[in-house]
Amino acid sequence: MRTKLIAGNWKMNGSLADNELLCKAIQAGLAGPAASQVTAIAVCAPSIYLNQLQGLLAGSSITLGSQDISAHDKGAFTGEIAASMLKEFGVRYAIVGHSERRQYHFETDAVVALKAKAALATGITPIVCVGESLAERESGKTEEVVKRQLAAVIHENGHCISEIVVAYEPVWAIGTGKTATPEMAQAVHAVLRAQLHAASPVAAERVQILYGGSMNAANAASLLAQPDIDGGLIGGAALKAADFLSIIAAAR
Repeated sequence: MRTKLIAGNWKMNGSLADNELLCKAIQAGLAGPAASQVTAIAVCAPSIYLNQLQGLLAGSSITLGSQDISAHDKGAFTGEIAASMLKEFGVRYAIVGHSERRQYHFETDAVVALKAKAALATGITPIVCVGESLAERESGKTEEVVKRQLAAVIHENGHCISEIVVAYEPVWAIGTGKTATPEMAQAVHAVLRAQLHAASPVAAERVQILYGGSMNAANAASLLAQPDIDGGLIGGAALKAADFLSIIAAAR
């Protein structure tokens, strides 16, 4: 049986003082009644804070994640951060292909696949994001879009595809307060699960598929109750200790 993964994506938020307060509050909550049987909890922070968080999270059950990763291992790529560099700071997960990277940094499916490959080669688990825009959903292209995005990653990493995490993030529900109904989310997750099964039955059983479209304390339980939703990639709610702890508790 797949265990749940709750990963917080802080996006471009945080400060040295705020990070310390947030991490301590989450750790305190996990030590008390809000503790759950979730086997994986991650915080994906801006890269500039990874050193601080490596210290703050040492000895805790919370693992560290990055919000991006370079497709290159080293060289003249100003501003990029290689997987080997992230590994030195204890990074366990790396988000790749987030809709904001695809939209604002023009990342293609091929680039996302190469970033996933770079992560896997260094022992970092890529959280591969897929999702459709509102226009694509309204034109009935949801399945076509998410399958195309995941297919590129499967093609490039087929030999180790069971080692990835997938996050379905309907673009129209990110940061808008809107969310897919549990049934809508489950339908897309089932499509992704079937696609993984076609590539590797083992992958279909092992790969965690997260929901990443405005999951919050109020809707987490109903979303996480769906058979193919294995956790959440949490945005705004991850910046509030009480909300993040509520989501973790809902994943029990």
